[in-house]
Amino acid sequence: MTADDFSAPLGQQPTKRRRRFPIAVPQAVAGALALFVGVFILWAIFADDPYGGEPTAAVPVDLRSAATAKKPALPDAPKAAEASADGRDSAAPASGPPSQRAPADAKTVTIINGKTGEREQVTIPATGEGTAATSEAVDQKFAEMTSHGPVPKIAADGTRPAEAYARPVKPLPGKPEAPRIALIVSGLGVSAGATADSIAKLPGPVTLGFMPYGGDVERFVARARASDHETLLQVPMEPFNYPDNDPGPQTLLTSLTPEQNIERLHWLMSRLQGYVGIVGAMGARFTASEQSFVPVLREIAKRGLIYVDDGANPRSIAGRVAGADNLPFAKADVILDAVPTAGEIDRALGRLEMAARERGAAVGISSALPVSIKRIAEWAKGAENRGILLVPISAIAVKTKQS
Repeated sequence: MTADDFSAPLGQQPTKRRRRFPIAVPQAVAGALALFVGVFILWAIFADDPYGGEPTAAVPVDLRSAATAKKPALPDAPKAAEASADGRDSAAPASGPPSQRAPADAKTVTIINGKTGEREQVTIPATGEGTAATSEAVDQKFAEMTSHGPVPKIAADGTRPAEAYARPVKPLPGKPEAPRIALIVSGLGVSAGATADSIAKLPGPVTLGFMPYGGDVERFVARARASDHETLLQVPMEPFNYPDNDPGPQTLLTSLTPEQNIERLHWLMSRLQGYVGIVGAMGARFTASEQSFVPVLREIAKRGLIYVDDGANPRSIAGRVAGADNLPFAKADVILDAVPTAGEIDRALGRLEMAARERGAAVGISSALPVSIKRIAEWAKGAENRGILLVPISAIAVKTKQS
């Protein structure tokens, strides 16, 4: 230490300046957050994403002709019914023959039940073997090959698939004008047990609606048709609370263009063969949108099919549009298991019977709940004795169109 250090006045030494950051840390964080929000807003405005963030999956499809595709062996119906009665799944076990096993590269998707919120996983084959294959009873003159597989078409002679695959109606002896009732059990193909029960326990005139998912759905459809059931393809459509309630892959959406929805419709149509028409799955928002729904209804009419409104959406435009497009149309008058108890289902069947006697024909629809299958089967046993003729849905749709 020098003498100057002692003689220098106190407080006169030059102070060392602290290094200051030009921007405080909180300001930097706020700036970064503002930048992120700005970029997100610009992306939302200018990005072209018509799917609105909907999850998508690419599924390779075998483009071979349906006539040459490998035909899967049908499960043995009696054994399937026994397994269901014992509470076992009627689908083939993994240790069964290779032809009954699910493909190793199959896609698994989750279906959300819009009523209960339950989730169920189903398998979609990754190749065309499980979807493009057709039963012996499916005539290839009613199939048009697309990039997704075969879809229905009107034959060269003008015969419509709805006419070709319709089941004959046998009038009641001595009662040619007996009231007619068509019953539809929907939601089949996802649960093997419920599907096997419906085919085995319900009489032939009951129409069965199949969801277009599951590795065994084509074989179940073939079994249903072999048991004299008419079949419908259930097409998933956008509900008001989509995607919280998601009907499944390839759902028809109001946010898509008509061309995109038609493309999705062809994918859905190619999953099954031999059905007489289409019935919606959910779809309260979609069926109320004229811009989105009308092109789909016109495509259904063009393919020679009928359209069935499940009656769940009072704002559906299907009934108004069907006549203008020459589309055979039917609408459910009663949802049989809106309250899924035996007593309420019986009362709903009673209301349906009264409607048929008043108007000459009526349509009821239900899901494939065990209690629904049991009560419908029991009701059908005595229908003829009460002067009621149980008919497939095509008979009601044709009558509705002509009236």
